[in-house]
Amino acid sequence: MGKTKTKNQKKSRLNAVRQGEEDFGKVPHSFVFHRGQIGKNVGQLVMDMRRVMEPFTAENLKVRKKNVLKDFAAVAGPLGVTHFMIFTKTPSSINMRLARLPKGPTMYFKLLKYTLVKDIVSSLKRHRMHQQQFTHHPLLVLNNFGSTGMQVKLMATMFQNMFPSINVHKVNLNSVKRCVLLNYDPLSEEIEFRHYSLKVVPVGMSRGVKKLMQERFPNMSRFDDISELLMKGANLSESEAEQDGDHNITELPQAYSGRGNMCFQQSAVRLTEIGPRVTMKLVKIEEGMGAGNVLYHSFIHKSEEDIREILKRKEAQLKLKQERKKKQEQNILQKKEKQEENKKKSLAGIKRKHQEQEGATDSEVEDPGQQDDQAAAESEDEAEYYRQAVGEEPDEDMFPKAKKKKNADKSLRPFKKRKLSEGKDRGQGGAPKLGRRAGGGPSPKHSGRPGAKARPQNQDRKPSKKGAKNFGVKKGERGLKLKRQNGNPRPGFKKGGKQGFRQKKGKGRP
Repeated sequence: MGKTKTKNQKKSRLNAVRQGEEDFGKVPHSFVFHRGQIGKNVGQLVMDMRRVMEPFTAENLKVRKKNVLKDFAAVAGPLGVTHFMIFTKTPSSINMRLARLPKGPTMYFKLLKYTLVKDIVSSLKRHRMHQQQFTHHPLLVLNNFGSTGMQVKLMATMFQNMFPSINVHKVNLNSVKRCVLLNYDPLSEEIEFRHYSLKVVPVGMSRGVKKLMQERFPNMSRFDDISELLMKGANLSESEAEQDGDHNITELPQAYSGRGNMCFQQSAVRLTEIGPRVTMKLVKIEEGMGAGNVLYHSFIHKSEEDIREILKRKEAQLKLKQERKKKQEQNILQKKEKQEENKKKSLAGIKRKHQEQEGATDSEVEDPGQQDDQAAAESEDEAEYYRQAVGEEPDEDMFPKAKKKKNADKSLRPFKKRKLSEGKDRGQGGAPKLGRRAGGGPSPKHSGRPGAKARPQNQDRKPSKKGAKNFGVKKGERGLKLKRQNGNPRPGFKKGGKQGFRQKKGKGRP
């Protein structure tokens, strides 16, 4: 088993982690994304700019169509993001915005030309780009940003704050693997963006010695002596020998990674472009996050008087806005007061009504049924007076209440069953009414049931074929029913012969 860590080791480890988190939080972070519809090449440019801003950027930031700028701003606060780099595309140009969170300013750039990483790497014979270069932030170099002009100074400050600051006395040279160069042209007002990879090599020795210092050892099969390699550098191509001079030779204050790079020895710093390459121009600068006063505009130039007038208008607009806000608040308070007064009045009216209902007697309450009875009695008295005075019955329309009263009394009488006579019990021809099977109408079983409805008699109705068989039968008698039994023929018919009546012995009727 491995040795357990001591208390001092655990404490030092926790302190190192805490210190790393504090240092990481102090470093500026960025979001690189696009808004709106962009093409394939602009999308690849966004990914290349993320590689430039590594490691203090969101490498796998997902952007959806539904997302708005407020969504990114809401997420940026908890994550410690300080800058936005936003790319957009229009039918006429490609634009880039740099915004400082949370209060701005916001700079608008127009991209005049750009080249992707894949195009630059494919154009080089030998490129130097590996994953370890992106573990540290790049070194920022600004050129020609010291010229006069508010917009130039503001741009220089914005670019400086996008990358972590470097302390010259404490910096570790082995962590400097990349370089970002921004060159400003005051005549054309264009900014050139370049991204390079750094390489440090020793100087003051021949090409052969440099070859020996590298990992690949040269082929010495054609040499008679090793001095030929050290002095002449034979069998080496001219492309491997790069021209060094005073512009890139320096004395190293620290030991740099690589063979031959010793402390306090001269070495040459060589740059290899790894892309992307962008040429852009400043269009305007605004206060805040894209919504504020325009501090600078490259196409529109305003005098001091125009600026003062614009400021006065904005102040007047702000005053009107505040006044309207106060009026709205007063109106809301008045409405609430009126609602409370109406509520109190309604509650008082409801209480008063309940008190009046409780104090009222039963005689004072009007009964609609009692009023109808009184009206009917009055109309009945008038009808009786009319009979005594005139000696005739009044018309039906003269006293309608009395008629209704009379009909209402009749409806309360018990129902009496009507007794049917013998003539009514019989159908056509004097035949008795049979059930539904024999001649239609209600069957005898249901005729005596209480509440059963009698079927209306229709004298003009034609008798059914079933009922015609029983005509002429005396009351109380039923006709003869002939049934088939298991396929036997009816009596009087011959099986398999002609259908007809056959005379039987001892019987005169068929």
